[in-house]
Amino acid sequence: MPIAPPLAPPPPLRAATHSLLLDFDGTLVELADRPESVVVEPALSNLLRRLAGTFQGRIALVSGRSAAQLEGFLGETLADIAMVGSHGAEVQTGSGHTAPIRPPALIEAEHAVRAMFAGWEGVVVEIKTLGVAVHYRLAPAAEPEARALIQRLARDDGLAVQEGKMMIELRTAGHDKGSGITALMAHAPFTGSVPVFAGDDVTDEAGFVAVEALGGLGVLVGPERETAAGYRLDDVAAVHAWLEQAA
Repeated sequence: MPIAPPLAPPPPLRAATHSLLLDFDGTLVELADRPESVVVEPALSNLLRRLAGTFQGRIALVSGRSAAQLEGFLGETLADIAMVGSHGAEVQTGSGHTAPIRPPALIEAEHAVRAMFAGWEGVVVEIKTLGVAVHYRLAPAAEPEARALIQRLARDDGLAVQEGKMMIELRTAGHDKGSGITALMAHAPFTGSVPVFAGDDVTDEAGFVAVEALGGLGVLVGPERETAAGYRLDDVAAVHAWLEQAA
């Protein structure tokens, strides 16, 4: 099988025609050992506020984190920025916020995950609005147990498994970043524009597929790998530099 050529950097962003959709962890901010340890520098907040004006509100964060978690990191910076949170389950725009109710099965699963990893040094259990994630970046030996538990709970309770970088998550089923992006693009002011989505993780692949179906562009952040994205940037710093040039 022939080897695919390396992906080129994305073309310049054009505020007149594009909508800007951005993953958070690993794309706008560097990954951290613990999810609560992510740092949002003032320069990033200033950049996002400027982009919200440049794109006339056609900018959104698309994250596995909940909308509430994103607000906790960015606060008033998000006043004019839409959000697709909880792997597409939440869509928040200036006109409203849609999200399903946290199902009882997920609450029960949360208790099981907490009990399993209580006292396991280095394992971080992250509770989200519509999910529960096990991060084992600091305890790689916990990966088999984490996978086995999450997969069993998903099978028993009708929930979905979400893979990620040194983590595995149990979440509500029936949605992903692609479905969230598709829903967002039906809302003003995004309707009729060309979506451009940048993300770094396997969780972003559904988003890349969705923007391509909508006539847009997917941008992988990080090393070369098999992906549905058509373009690539090396790292978070390269993303910031690309965004700084938006006109």
